[in-house]
Amino acid sequence: AGLGVMVCNSAQSASEESEYLSLFAEQRVRGVLLTPADATGRNIAAFRRHGIPFVLVDRVAEGATECSVSVDDVAGGALAVRHLIDAGHRSLAYVSGPAGFNQVRDRRTGALGALREAGLGADALRELPTERLDVAAGRDAGARLLGLVDRPTAVFCANDLLALGVLQAMYAAGVSVPDDLAIVGYDDIEFAAAAAVPLTSVRQPAVTMGALAAELLLEETEAETAPVRHEHRRVVLQPELVVRRSSLSAR
Repeated sequence: AGLGVMVCNSAQSASEESEYLSLFAEQRVRGVLLTPADATGRNIAAFRRHGIPFVLVDRVAEGATECSVSVDDVAGGALAVRHLIDAGHRSLAYVSGPAGFNQVRDRRTGALGALREAGLGADALRELPTERLDVAAGRDAGARLLGLVDRPTAVFCANDLLALGVLQAMYAAGVSVPDDLAIVGYDDIEFAAAAAVPLTSVRQPAVTMGALAAELLLEETEAETAPVRHEHRRVVLQPELVVRRSSLSAR
């Protein structure tokens, strides 16, 4: 028999995610790789009742009832802000995202940790929350950034889509990147290197993360018929900083 694979994109919508998980349950799939969109955990709790193995990808398992493969986002946030501090910046902004997302909170925690290491207080980081993690939300955050008194000289964005939106807002307003504003994103998506000003970004080991998650899921599905009990594991990988022109000013 052939192996069928279903791929669904919730677009960060908790309701879409719930519908897809219901579909998987109806189809009685063997296992699911899941990057949760519902920050409350309700969708996962409901799906867990079906007894279908799943592995969390790009999320840390909160309990001991599932496997997860994630990236150390606290370390990633520290990498980004440490880089900006080393470049001479002392007033920074953090374009975050929906407060319920662990990655958003962890990246902020890392950023604040880097500020403390440098002897700077939390007031050196101005947070600009967004309701979404997309380019349009980044443009809106960029407009708010432009209106700040004593505008920060550097901005760290919770993902690259936000960073691209901020970059577009700066370009439209005639603000030079990186000379007037340095920008660092997160995820190192394909468009980061191809942006009008190539984006410095924190790279996640996506291929490794996906491969490990698939291995763990196969272990879980095989354990259903094996005499040995499967031990759930949390795997946390380390990110790396990819430096490009968006943060390399002559400052």
